[in-house]
Amino acid sequence: MAVRVDRGPLLFFFFFFFFFVCQNSCDALTAPQFVKVPMDQIGVSGGVVSFVCQATGDPKPQVFWNKKGKKVNSQRIETIEFDEGAGAVLRIQPLRAPRDENAYECVAKNTEGEITKTSTLSIIREDLLPNGFPSIDMGPQLKVVERTRTATMLCAASGIPDPEISWFKDFLPVEPALSQGRIKQLRSGALQIERSEETDQGKYECVASNAQGVRYSSPANLYVRGMKHSRYSVDNTLSLSLSHTHTHTHTHTQRRQLL
Repeated sequence: MAVRVDRGPLLFFFFFFFFFVCQNSCDALTAPQFVKVPMDQIGVSGGVVSFVCQATGDPKPQVFWNKKGKKVNSQRIETIEFDEGAGAVLRIQPLRAPRDENAYECVAKNTEGEITKTSTLSIIREDLLPNGFPSIDMGPQLKVVERTRTATMLCAASGIPDPEISWFKDFLPVEPALSQGRIKQLRSGALQIERSEETDQGKYECVASNAQGVRYSSPANLYVRGMKHSRYSVDNTLSLSLSHTHTHTHTHTQRRQLL
């Protein structure tokens, strides 16, 4: 006589086990989505452009750049990754026309899918720039600041319409919104860094852009050094040094008198 086994409780258990496990893993898997989309750009011959691209997803996507369906490969074209590879900046310098005028594809890929965003680059010769093309009137200069002090990198630009100013540090975009108020871009365009840290040290570029195109300033280095000794310690050290010198001189004079 066959024994019938009630599989209802067993199936119920496996169903809920799968449901809870999948809630913590299956639902988390998502195809890539762009959070920073590269825009079409117009640069000046001999200048610089940077295309910024970033994506999110689970697992974390890898972002890379293609040109005509193949990975970008040139001494003048550099890819700088950030966000553990989920973001990448395509930097071209110096711009060469018509060689660099092309469509560039940002590709974000993970196990759940792949997405692409294409941006085009146009280049204009310096002597053919349209009226109102951005101009950097004052760029950042080399600066040395003590740690915890405020550093201000200056920038002023003009153009028609008035250009928007942004900043790059070590070829990556500066994002004041992620600094918890420590880094601010002033209305003048200057970048103000409060409570400077060693991580703020680097090469800064001011970028002016409007409908006519984009212009980069010359880069300028910011150096952050350790705090100086307090005035008390310096004065105390100096006082001890002078006291030692005076004692040494006095002893030397006494010896000469004895001789």
